[in-house]
Amino acid sequence: MEYTNLGRTGLSVSRLCLGTMNFGPQTDEPDSFAIMDRALEHGINFFDTANVYGWKTGEGVTEQIIGRWFAQGGDRRDKVVLATKVYGKMGEWPNDQGLSARHIIRACEDSLRRLQTDTIDLYQMHHVSRTTPWEEIWQAMETLVAQGKVLYVGSSNFAGWHIAQAQAAAGRRNFLGLVSEQSIYNLLTRHVELEVIPAAQHYGLGIIPWSPLHGGLLSGIIRKMAEGSAARGTSGRAADALAEHRPTIEAYEKLCADLGHDPADVSLAWLLSRPGVTAPIVGPRTMDQLDRNLGALDVTLDEATLTKLDELFPPVGNGGPGPEAWAW
Repeated sequence: MEYTNLGRTGLSVSRLCLGTMNFGPQTDEPDSFAIMDRALEHGINFFDTANVYGWKTGEGVTEQIIGRWFAQGGDRRDKVVLATKVYGKMGEWPNDQGLSARHIIRACEDSLRRLQTDTIDLYQMHHVSRTTPWEEIWQAMETLVAQGKVLYVGSSNFAGWHIAQAQAAAGRRNFLGLVSEQSIYNLLTRHVELEVIPAAQHYGLGIIPWSPLHGGLLSGIIRKMAEGSAARGTSGRAADALAEHRPTIEAYEKLCADLGHDPADVSLAWLLSRPGVTAPIVGPRTMDQLDRNLGALDVTLDEATLTKLDELFPPVGNGGPGPEAWAW
C-alpha cells in the first residue's frame, strides 16, 4: 500500500479510502466486518462513513456496524484513520440537521457513541450550510478539537468559494480550518477541476473523490451486462446515464482492453494521477470487489493514454482551472 499526507497535515493515509456506505443496506454485518479486516490486511488505513449512512433516520446504522467492529479489539481502532460526517437529517425536529453549533456538538457525541470510540480523526461537513455563520461553525469545531473528540475538520460537496470563505474565517480565529474536501470526481464528472481543486491546493486541502466509478459506469458495465454479472447500471439514474454515454463507455472499455487493464483500475489510476488527490473512496459491497480495487495501485498511465482519456472524457470548457477554462 502507498501512503500520503492528508492535505497539509502530518497525518498519513492510504492512497485508497474504504467507503462504508454499503455496510448495512447492501452488505450485512458479518461481511462488512470481513471487508474491514481485509482492508487492514491490504494496508488500507483510511475509512470513511457518515452519520446518515444506513438510511434509517437517526439510527446511524453504518456507524454502529463500524463501532461493533472496533469493539472486537485487536488494535482495530488504533490502525484506522476514521472519518465521518455531520449535516444530514438525524431526527424529525428542526435542529436535528445542519451545521448549527447545537447540532454539530450533539451529532459528534452521537457518532462517538455509535462508533464506540473517543475520537473522530476527520470530522467532515457533509454539505455547506448557507444559513449558519462560519464563526458559529468554527466555535463548535474548536470546542470538539479542544476536548479531543475531533482531530481534523474536513468538508464535502463544497464549492471553491466556500472553501475560501471557510479558511478565511478559520484564519481569523487562528484555527487550522479545513484539511480535506470530499467531492464527486471521476472521468465523467470533472467540474471540480474548475475551482474546487485549485482552491483546495491553495489552502492545503487533500481531495477525497467520491463516486470514482460514477455509480459503476466506469467499472466495465457493458462487458458485465453482456456477461450477466452487472449489479448496477441497469436501472434508474444509472440506466439513464448509460444510455446517454454508451458510445463513450464502449470506447473506454475498448481502450482499457487494449491496455490490458480492468476499466475500474484505469478510472482509479487516473484519479490517483490527478493533482491534489489524496485518496479515491472505494465502496465495495463484497470482498472480491475490495480485492480487485487494489489493482489500481499497479497501473501507471502514460501521457498518450492520459491524452486519449481526455479525448474520450473532455474536461469542462477548455480544461484546467477557471477562468482560463472558459475565457482567455
